Amino acid sequence: MSATLEALCQNLQKHLGDRVKSLKVALGEVTIEVDAADYLAVMQNLRDEPELAFEELIDLCGVDYSTYGNVACKGRRFAAVSHLLSITRNWRLRVRCFAPDDDFPSVPSVTSVWNSVNWFEREAFDLFGIVFPGHSDLRRILTDYGFVGHPFRKDFPVSGYVEMRYDPEQQRVIYQPVTIEPREITPRIVREATYGNVDNA
Repeated sequence: MSATLEALCQNLQKHLGDRVKSLKVALGEVTIEVDAADYLAVMQNLRDEPELAFEELIDLCGVDYSTYGNVACKGRRFAAVSHLLSITRNWRLRVRCFAPDDDFPSVPSVTSVWNSVNWFEREAFDLFGIVFPGHSDLRRILTDYGFVGHPFRKDFPVSGYVEMRYDPEQQRVIYQPVTIEPREITPRIVREATYGNVDNA
């Protein structure tokens, strides 16, 4: 482990203590995991503590761990994963926070700490259904307002639940149950009769 990563790990343990449930270093990156109850305070501390000084939140995304790495999940299913950058210290950090309830995943919003996370949290809500209490404008951002479900969940059907089409009688777009029937498509391979024949080269 490099001296920079070692210093970062020491500072994280010093300033966050027991609130860090796990700390892992892999592929030159540090990942910490925190509980939802401590998430907002930890994120505030990561930004404001001079020995940490994570001024930038680069990204936040939702993750569905139900079959992560092709293995069934044994723990909690949904998490919000943030990527932080300290320009002052020149180091990066990944923060993972699992939602305590899989039926209604909820993680506190950090828009009060970094306002740049606004649309990232909306995206995680839209695609994974993770709710961020404290967010001032939590609504869909990528799918249509009438969209049913959250398309990045691993149990979401490939064909979706509803489809939309233009109805000439009502003169507007309407939603209806999916009419696509599942089918298996086998590709047809067309080759010349002499394909692979080295004698004709």
